[in-house]
Amino acid sequence: MSELKEIFSSSRSRILLFLLILGIAGPVFLGEYLIHVLIMILLYGYLGQCWNILGGYAGQFSFGHAAFFGVGGYFSTYMYVKFQLSPWIGLFLGAVLAMVLGLLIGYLSFRYGLKGFFFALLTMACSETLRILAQNWMLGKSAGILIPLQGSNPLNFQFDKKIFYYYVVLAMMIFISLVAHKIEHSPLGHKFKSIREDEEAAETIGINTMKYKLIAIGISAFTTALGGTFYAQYILFIDPHIAFGTNITIEMILRPILGGYGTVFGPLIGSVILTPISEIPKYILPYAMGIDLIVYGIIIIITIMFMPNGILGLFERFRKGVSTN
Repeated sequence: MSELKEIFSSSRSRILLFLLILGIAGPVFLGEYLIHVLIMILLYGYLGQCWNILGGYAGQFSFGHAAFFGVGGYFSTYMYVKFQLSPWIGLFLGAVLAMVLGLLIGYLSFRYGLKGFFFALLTMACSETLRILAQNWMLGKSAGILIPLQGSNPLNFQFDKKIFYYYVVLAMMIFISLVAHKIEHSPLGHKFKSIREDEEAAETIGINTMKYKLIAIGISAFTTALGGTFYAQYILFIDPHIAFGTNITIEMILRPILGGYGTVFGPLIGSVILTPISEIPKYILPYAMGIDLIVYGIIIIITIMFMPNGILGLFERFRKGVSTN
């Protein structure tokens, strides 16, 4: 509660309160398809922030976050289909399992000094390994697992209207934003940033870099797995390509890169721009599949050339330029 008071204390932040109220009440007046687009905007914004905790704040560039996404989605789905365990319980158990996996990957990586491209390649290799295992050993194998539709049953994470899924993912987005805000304005966040800027210098001043990198990957893996369960329950299906494919990792990474990595609102801003580009053509131009990838490429090229710190970084540079003049 104190975090909410802090966020909405300034006049500028009251705009966020207005947007939050609009986000809660606005979808009531929208159709099912537009609500679906909003759900995907919030989901990818949420996943982008999960990646951002490790990649943006702590500076550890992961290219295998699909591993955590897939573990969460597959575990909760498997336990529900096989043992009728409520997805709400599977959601947290899968997140804990993903966190353990993240800590294991992190320990093996950081213990032997892997960083940069080497860390990125290792995480991608872990994700691909899990994809192959799921494709050959898990329930459903390459065909995936179809979640049985049992009507509107909130206890089974099934709703008869999309707006209920919207409110669930909105709560998740608020939660991860508060986590990011807490990290950004805490000693933990300062240690993350020190590691990101210069790991050797951070060690010199007494920061246990391995400890804090493990904390970052643990938080990131746990929260990412929650998104995996939500996605599986939302589309009522999961397969190895959806769960562990590199596409989902790329989607996570692009949001904070475009909006501004290492910031609270960067991933959501990136998702507001990129997600409609991906979702709307599927409805308006069903025969022009792939056009979103072309637009993605153009946007990323522009971002790299003119906005290396994302949209928020560009605004910050502009603001500082205006204040100095």
